[in-house]
Amino acid sequence: MAENEWLNKDFYKVLGVSKDATEQEITKAYRKLARKYHPDLNKTKEAEEKFKDISEAYDVLNNKQERQKYDAIRQFAGGGARFAGGSGQGGFGGGAGDFSDIFGSMFGGGAGGPGNIRFSTSGSGGGPTNLNDIFSMFGNAAGQGAGGYAGAGAGSPYGDMGGSSTYREPPTPKRGEDRNSKITLTFRQAVKGATVSLKAGGRKFKTRIPAGVKTGQKIRLPGKGRAGSGGGANGDMYLHITVKSDPKFSMEGHDIVMPLPITIGQAVSGARVKARDFDGDEVTFKVPAGTSSGAEVRIGGKGVPGRDGDLVGRVEIRVPSRPTMAQKRDAKEFDKNSGEFVDEVAQERE
Repeated sequence: MAENEWLNKDFYKVLGVSKDATEQEITKAYRKLARKYHPDLNKTKEAEEKFKDISEAYDVLNNKQERQKYDAIRQFAGGGARFAGGSGQGGFGGGAGDFSDIFGSMFGGGAGGPGNIRFSTSGSGGGPTNLNDIFSMFGNAAGQGAGGYAGAGAGSPYGDMGGSSTYREPPTPKRGEDRNSKITLTFRQAVKGATVSLKAGGRKFKTRIPAGVKTGQKIRLPGKGRAGSGGGANGDMYLHITVKSDPKFSMEGHDIVMPLPITIGQAVSGARVKARDFDGDEVTFKVPAGTSSGAEVRIGGKGVPGRDGDLVGRVEIRVPSRPTMAQKRDAKEFDKNSGEFVDEVAQERE
């Protein structure tokens, strides 16, 4: 379609999109209308004409350079100018501006005087010979014909339909593939959570690891997989977690577990035992009388931050590695005074 016809064509209105519509929005609108009015799918004469209109509109708006040129010409015409053909002269009248003023300033005044611009169609005169030549000075060749169903050439999602009515279904959106990646965290990072730097598809990005993750867990990072095609969504990234062990602390659920060594006397009599928590702060465990090794005592709310977990002290009863004679004597006396308890422990070993 020749560019001098653009003045009477509102391509945005034809496709039902706004003037600031994105390329994706324009393509989506075209596909929707094309399915409705394509001659293979709609046999009416009105549908054929409608399909030509939407194809013409798409052919221009889907081409970045053509769209810029179209917008500029429509703007020069004040959004509603018309070209009045005559015997070799053209007059432009518009609401907000006058083409004669614009072209007059560009070319130093027109041959037709201040009110009108004349265009020679004889090819003489040494300058632009017709309206299309004037438009061509904006860039690219003017007056390019559409041929057949306009908008069905290069860049059209319907392939080369020029002159024929072969309908091609637009590409089906396909989601991108997922990525898998591995990361090793320190025990402190796993307990407290951490912000880490990652790389995918040649790009670096940061993500937040939540508090309380454990070895073997997977964290899903939406949209960080491979790019989709045909307008499909990106895939996801799955981050496989490995947590380094700590010599003293471990996690069980949202609890932080630590060993709590005590003496025989503390185990038998009960005691308030001081220790250092995961952050190095002093805490006090209350050990009930009659506590055995392996028993657990808790301090509420001191587990994984932001979670409903506790700090757990797992009791370990310790005895001297080289007891004195007095200690040995006292131990025997203790067993003697324990009565049936000694026999019950012996039976557990059998």
